[in-house]
Amino acid sequence: MSHKAGFVSIIGKPNAGKSTLMNALVGEKMSIITPKAQTTRHRIIGIVNDDDYQIVFSDTPGVIKPNYDLQESMMNFVMSSIIDADVILFVTDIHEKYDENDVLEKLRNTNTPVAVIINKVDKSSEEEVKAKMEFWQEKIKPDAIFPISALLGYNVEAVMGYIKSKMPVHPPYYEKDELTDKSMRFFVSEIIREKVFKLYDKEIPYSTEVIVTSFKEEGHITRIAAEVIVERDSQKNIIIGKAGSMIKKVGTYARQDIEEFIDGKVFLELFVKVIPDWRSKKNYLKSFGYDD
Repeated sequence: MSHKAGFVSIIGKPNAGKSTLMNALVGEKMSIITPKAQTTRHRIIGIVNDDDYQIVFSDTPGVIKPNYDLQESMMNFVMSSIIDADVILFVTDIHEKYDENDVLEKLRNTNTPVAVIINKVDKSSEEEVKAKMEFWQEKIKPDAIFPISALLGYNVEAVMGYIKSKMPVHPPYYEKDELTDKSMRFFVSEIIREKVFKLYDKEIPYSTEVIVTSFKEEGHITRIAAEVIVERDSQKNIIIGKAGSMIKKVGTYARQDIEEFIDGKVFLELFVKVIPDWRSKKNYLKSFGYDD
């Protein structure tokens, strides 16, 4: 039997549950999952291997109207992933209204098979699901529609079956033991950033970037240093907290998750650094991995 391999792009608005679906399909925690929108900033690849196929999933940032350079870069990841894909999974929350017409236009006009994934159907009635399926059928005329609950795993297997049926005959793109194209440092920075999203309110998480500055494996312990970057001194004070209480909390929770992720002991040091308006400065965005 011929080997199959292909790229699957997962797109949708923030909070539609893209990352939860990605993690359910890959079977590993690849993408940040928090209740806040816009948590995914990069295009994160997760690879599923079997003897007969290799599926390369990419979870993209949520579809938004960009307001500054960082968001422009995030939308570039989305648009390029539509072009590259062999299959597009368009994830939408059962209750969300959709007004980003440029993305819908691209989905309507692509020759790539598009499957609309209506997520969070556990929170709705059969009538609502049926109405939403009819709405999307009319709106973009997709190749398939799946009502699912990514969180509960409902109908995820059917989505996987659909993807396998659409994979082209092709040798593997990556080594068979690879899970992702991202480095360990990347996932460590994402774990720390996830804690910032969970522990702080308002604008703080969106103004924050995390850079791993040092990653040293020393026998039975891995020593990691990271910078939490913010845009203003007032944000730095909030991140640190009274007598360092908040940054300590971020460090403790992140260290526990990193130890689980790398399956080993970790010593984690966090520093907070101010770079005014980094989200609108192309040189910083480039150095943080947000290439155009």
